[in-house]
Amino acid sequence: MLSFPPAIQRLIAELARLPGIGPKTAQRLAFFLLSQERVALAELTGAILAAKEKIRYCSTCCNLAEEAACPICREGQRRRDVVCVVQDPRDVAAIERTHDFRGLYHVLHGAISPMDGIGPEQLRIKELLSRLSGGNVQELILATNPNIEGEATALYLARLIKPLGVKVTRLAHGLPVGGDLEYADELTLARALENRREM
Repeated sequence: MLSFPPAIQRLIAELARLPGIGPKTAQRLAFFLLSQERVALAELTGAILAAKEKIRYCSTCCNLAEEAACPICREGQRRRDVVCVVQDPRDVAAIERTHDFRGLYHVLHGAISPMDGIGPEQLRIKELLSRLSGGNVQELILATNPNIEGEATALYLARLIKPLGVKVTRLAHGLPVGGDLEYADELTLARALENRREM
């Protein structure tokens, strides 16, 4: 098999380090990048470097921002008494796409995962507790992922925060809209039954 020159091998190896990019995709990306004009490549590298230099964490919610406060925290029409806790900035974007939530957020930047060496100390929990100490927050919505790590994180936060007198709620789990019962797994069906509501 013909091997690629070292420079291309290095490029493929670096691209393969990106999440969700396997060796074949990395190879396709490498050859695509090599086919581009220098100007386009300069734009791409400039955008990456600019994002790395300009992006910081919001001083209030720990979301990604270019200023001290993110646009959501600066928005005056938001409810300040409801905070939705998510694991990742991408989760904020997902909830915002619904156009239904008008409160604020708090981004943990991960979930408790002892197997990966991630405990509560590695998450933005101290910042969350600091926000709650002001007494303005009435409800905390735990919107962590419905997997083992997300559930462990939600349980930990619920136990930590309930004594503070703040209402703690969890996103409902259940069947997706448009889904068929026959294709749902047992855990999803059990959660759907558990979280049923009166009509």
